[in-house]
Amino acid sequence: MPAPRVSGGFSTWDYVVFAAILLISALVGIYHAVVGRGKETSEDFLLGSRQMSSIPVALSLTASFMSAVTMLGAPYDTYHFGAVNTYFAISYTLVVILSAEVFLPVFYRLGVTSSYEYLELRFNRWIRLCGTILFMIQTVLYTGIVIYAPALALNQVTNFNLWGSIISTGIVCTFYCTLGGLKAVVWTDVFQIVIMVTGLVSVIIQAMILEGGINNVLNTASQGGRLNFWSFDPNPFQRHTFWTIVIGGTFTWTGVYGINQAQVQRYISCKTRTQAKVALYLNLIGLWVILVCTVLSGLSMYSLYRDCDPWTSGKVKAPDQLVPYMVMDILGGYPGLPGLFVACAYSGTLSTVSSSINALAAVTVEDLIKPYFTTLSERELSWISRALSLLFGAVCVGMAGLASLMGSLLQAALSIFGIVGGPVLGLFTLGILFSWANCIGGIVGLITGFAFALWIGVGSQIHPPPPEVNMPLNLSTAACNVTQLGNQTSWRTNSLLATGTAMFRNDRAETLETWYSLSYLYLSTFATLLVIIVGLVVSILTGGQPQLLQLVQDGTELHLICSLMITKFEAITTEWDRTEIVDCTPCSDTEIGNDNLAFSHMELDSTKERPFGPSNPEYL
Repeated sequence: MPAPRVSGGFSTWDYVVFAAILLISALVGIYHAVVGRGKETSEDFLLGSRQMSSIPVALSLTASFMSAVTMLGAPYDTYHFGAVNTYFAISYTLVVILSAEVFLPVFYRLGVTSSYEYLELRFNRWIRLCGTILFMIQTVLYTGIVIYAPALALNQVTNFNLWGSIISTGIVCTFYCTLGGLKAVVWTDVFQIVIMVTGLVSVIIQAMILEGGINNVLNTASQGGRLNFWSFDPNPFQRHTFWTIVIGGTFTWTGVYGINQAQVQRYISCKTRTQAKVALYLNLIGLWVILVCTVLSGLSMYSLYRDCDPWTSGKVKAPDQLVPYMVMDILGGYPGLPGLFVACAYSGTLSTVSSSINALAAVTVEDLIKPYFTTLSERELSWISRALSLLFGAVCVGMAGLASLMGSLLQAALSIFGIVGGPVLGLFTLGILFSWANCIGGIVGLITGFAFALWIGVGSQIHPPPPEVNMPLNLSTAACNVTQLGNQTSWRTNSLLATGTAMFRNDRAETLETWYSLSYLYLSTFATLLVIIVGLVVSILTGGQPQLLQLVQDGTELHLICSLMITKFEAITTEWDRTEIVDCTPCSDTEIGNDNLAFSHMELDSTKERPFGPSNPEYL
């Protein structure tokens, strides 16, 4: 087997490649700022004038999903826990179908800019504000960590300057977001997803050449138990099984693709609803490609280090440094290729951060400024959007600085994404699929689901599940240099085992099946279902939705079952233009909110503009 070629650090060519990636991203922003001059409206800045086509939007959706955390963390997950996460291909498929067939028609038909506008239309203004604030908190926290964590991992392995990379990432993202708006974000994502896939493929090819081909890699992985596809244990406390990945993964990622502003903002920017759906389904192909690349990277890593694990042997300080270590190990002798991979990882950071900045600006303008400052012109709103992009870029970089002080709290901060996503997904699902749910049920369900998710999320960080629940696979140090290991190996290995065993014997003496050991993928699932169940029960106890109940009593063709039948959506919406105004005065928005505009043919406000209604020839 050819020996890997090791390099101690970055060469000049590596820095040149990395700088070129940042420069091209910045130039995209400048280009769209120049081309878009004269179109100074908030809709153009935040939604690209709703004239985006499906292919770039599809690639942008994939790039936003593919953060640097995924680039560095997913291969390690396969390396340590096996290729069972290949089942995410099924959950991604279900997520895209649900997003395209349930959530997209609602947002596209209403012509919203912020997905949280729907919450006011369906429930009331206060619930909309709750959703907006939760989104802003989770996005700022997550984005700061997305900037800092990969920079730290790459710095400690490649000696790439930590704060130089953090600040340059923040400046470049803020620059092209502020100048070019959504169009710049989408087209830089297109460029960055190409870089990401190229970087991953280069690592996989070189690893397989060193190991003698893909068959040898797969055989080694099979002997090491990494091809653990036959994992159908229904126990919800097991970290990764077929069921936790397919069921839990579907709920978790639907909270991202179905309702999260960063993703919704992309597909509602398409010219037509058909193109928006095509973008989502094309994005599914991209998700499959990324999944295959990360799984193969993890299996290749195991094949290379099956007899001397760099983590337990002390060569790296944290699991997320394994991928950069492998890159420097096998590509270090080829100037420019390590730089390509670092550019690949930072492209993931750029795409995620730019998506977050653009989404934060959008929800701030639509949910916190326009409803209260109605006299602002489109030109003024456009400049406010740009100023907000600049502000949120600075805030995210500041959050990255704060993340550097968090230490072990980094993982806890990351978990807020799941803690918030599940309850909010439950709230949207409650409003869209259940017409009789009212605002009281919505707010009580949201609070209940959020409290549950917060309790489990924080508790699992304080009392992490033992190894018996996480099911890590064996990592060997048999072929490592004994003098190189010293006390560090025994300390790492023994402390990990001792910590897990002590917690198992003390905190979990009675049973492993404690709520704190619930699979992280099921956190969103349970929170979503809890919001729906509590919301429905409270809605029934408080009288349901008065307008809908009155319509049912009057024998109107709109009935409860239509709220559960997505296939009836088109039939209902085609009645929109010819339906007379029903003399049914709605309650104030502080009490019940409007009727469910997603599934009702009833017009409550005849003066509301409907840019995406059936009267629009592009609607169908």
